[in-house]
Amino acid sequence: MRVFRAILVAAMILGPLSATAETLTILHTNDVHSRIEPINKYGSTCSAEDLAADKCLGGSARLATAIAEARAASDNTILLDGGDQFQGSLFFTHYKGQAAAELMNAMGYEAMVIGNHEFDDGTETLRRFIDAVDFPVLLANADVSQDPHLADVVAGTAVIEKGGHKIGIIGVAPVDTLEVSKAGQDVVFFDPVPAVQEAVEKLQVQGIDRIILLSHSGLSEELRIAENVEGLDVIVGGHSHSLLSNSDKRASGPYPIWVDSPNGGRTAVVQAGSNGTHLGRLEVTFDDNGNVVEAVGDPIPIAAAVAEDPTIKARVAELSQPLDDLRRQVVAQTTDRIDGQRQTCRTVECQMGNLVTDAMLDRVRDQGITIAITNSGGLRASIDPGEITMGEILTVLPFQNTLSTFQLSGADIITSLESGVSQIEHGRGRFPQVAGLRFTVDTQKEPNQGRVSDVRVQKDGAWVPIDPAAIYGVVSNNFLRGGGDGYVIFDENAINPYDHGPNLEQVVVDYLRNLDQPYEPFIEGRIQVR
Repeated sequence: MRVFRAILVAAMILGPLSATAETLTILHTNDVHSRIEPINKYGSTCSAEDLAADKCLGGSARLATAIAEARAASDNTILLDGGDQFQGSLFFTHYKGQAAAELMNAMGYEAMVIGNHEFDDGTETLRRFIDAVDFPVLLANADVSQDPHLADVVAGTAVIEKGGHKIGIIGVAPVDTLEVSKAGQDVVFFDPVPAVQEAVEKLQVQGIDRIILLSHSGLSEELRIAENVEGLDVIVGGHSHSLLSNSDKRASGPYPIWVDSPNGGRTAVVQAGSNGTHLGRLEVTFDDNGNVVEAVGDPIPIAAAVAEDPTIKARVAELSQPLDDLRRQVVAQTTDRIDGQRQTCRTVECQMGNLVTDAMLDRVRDQGITIAITNSGGLRASIDPGEITMGEILTVLPFQNTLSTFQLSGADIITSLESGVSQIEHGRGRFPQVAGLRFTVDTQKEPNQGRVSDVRVQKDGAWVPIDPAAIYGVVSNNFLRGGGDGYVIFDENAINPYDHGPNLEQVVVDYLRNLDQPYEPFIEGRIQVR
């Protein structure tokens, strides 16, 4: 676990409880990413087998039950969201945020910050979402005054009364939102620290001394905000998908993380993972002057132990029906069968691997990325000649993986390829399919003992030997970037990783749609196996 400056012990009591102290239970989610149906541990929609085995996580029906039970256990609650309700499943592809709006209303959310993915379909789609929800959607560190869709509906702050006290809520999003979304040039982002400090002071002038920041900025940035802004009581975070917990061994830190602010105050920072698999629950006790004297809690896992709300479950089933039509949509044509057979793709370069990695690299090439690597285990089918449907793409790529970009040394790329081919005899899914990269595999050598040789990358239009000391831009999927399929170096040594790009299946669809002619499957010697 990373060591954070100014972190105090979680749940530390900051002072004696006042005789008139009151407790506010903050319930919160972040980075739900349209996971309206239950998912498996990899973030994909649960199969019938997983459902039968009680291996599924999240889903709106279970989340609704957890929220209702948490409310019943407390006299004073507020339900907040740390952003990125958009993007991640066919529910967003089809409903463009309207399904999320309906279900958030049903669960009784009371405020939300705009995340970077809320801009993925442009500000008009975001406006329709804002118009549909029954709660304020906030953004304080951006000027939206020039955007015709957002200018009159997005505020930086909101005030919500709870337990006879006014609670000030502020929202901020990543400064680089313009680089990773379709926010458009009419929305201008700036440093959240001065924006938040200004918002805090304006709330304090109104006599509001209980202030919560909804920050879709990532944990490290949220700690920086806490260290540099005076007057914040709690930061409910998002964007980095960090699970803070006192009980989960995978946690990125305690729940909450306490941070000293500039003039002697302290701020509690929380996040609740991602994909709706946890409901954050923080019990914050204020004295009669609005000072936090205690903050304790832990996220609630949304797993099999939580029953599904029957009304929400039935509505989700209704909402899922039109998605079958989406799966039948024709997205492109192919001149021949695109081979994605298991026995091919897990042992040699395959046509489906070339299509998928080319699409990945094409999507992020303008970000300085030159190499694409994906696992053959993520390619689940071939595509027949003729029409290519969305359903076929989803059959090939069923896991709802997202693009992950990062930098890696040439030496680490070679080591990762060694791991990727280490189980070729057993047909394991870790076998790599690549773009922007060529290499040779000698199966006569022992695993991880120099099977990979003659690794080459493109430079100035030519194939040149990879430089072990150089740093290369890589695109993969979030499963591999998290260390899946044996790619632990992607997890441990990645530089500047960003794991929340568009869904892989949509990247392939967009790539095929942009072709001027039917797709022609090919093999070109990217991987030589002997």
